[in-house]
Amino acid sequence: MPNPYKNLFFDLDDTLWAFSLNARDTLEATYRKHGYERFFRSFDHFYDLYTRRNLQLWDEYAQGRVTKDELNRQRFLYPLQQVGAEDAALAQAFAQDFFAVIPTCSRLMPHAREVLDYLAPRYRLFILSNGFRELQYRKMCSAGIAHYFRRIVLSDDIGILKPHVELFHFALSATQSQARDTLMIGDNWDNDIAGARNAGWAQAYYRPAPDDTPLPFRPTYRIHDLRELMEVL
Repeated sequence: MPNPYKNLFFDLDDTLWAFSLNARDTLEATYRKHGYERFFRSFDHFYDLYTRRNLQLWDEYAQGRVTKDELNRQRFLYPLQQVGAEDAALAQAFAQDFFAVIPTCSRLMPHAREVLDYLAPRYRLFILSNGFRELQYRKMCSAGIAHYFRRIVLSDDIGILKPHVELFHFALSATQSQARDTLMIGDNWDNDIAGARNAGWAQAYYRPAPDDTPLPFRPTYRIHDLRELMEVL
């Protein structure tokens, strides 16, 4: 039986573009460039501090409790503060170098290009991301995948982040799509899967690592390899 979908919306970071790997590589290179060995026991020490606060800040940003500028200021300053190095200028220099390099990284999630080659002639492809406008398109160009997508819809467009249904409704309007024939594909349960379900979209939950954690509901699809999309679509 043919599937009902015409429109496929992909999350970008860690669904197609290998954000975690690219970001870690960039953070480590910037860490060494700025001589952070004098402050931290190891890069892993720095990375653990950075990651913990970064996740908290993104949650606060989604709730409207911090601005984008404050998120970026705090996440780079926090690790220094934790080791007694209250140096805002150094944190800012680190951030500037990080943001200069990160959009030039090109690693993709396994089989992303193969799957996009298969899907692009068959469906209308879009990006729906909470990432920053000044970074996302550059990242896609660096990785050579921008041409697959008819439009990139970002939370920055309207100042509302996934999982809020308003962003999903905006995405439909902006792309002249209908919820009944739209599928959201993403790796973040709350932002991508629960958000899409609440907006009346079908969902494909991409979870590469083995995980037996019970889910709050059964998504339309649950995949561990992007190539599984080629079997169901």
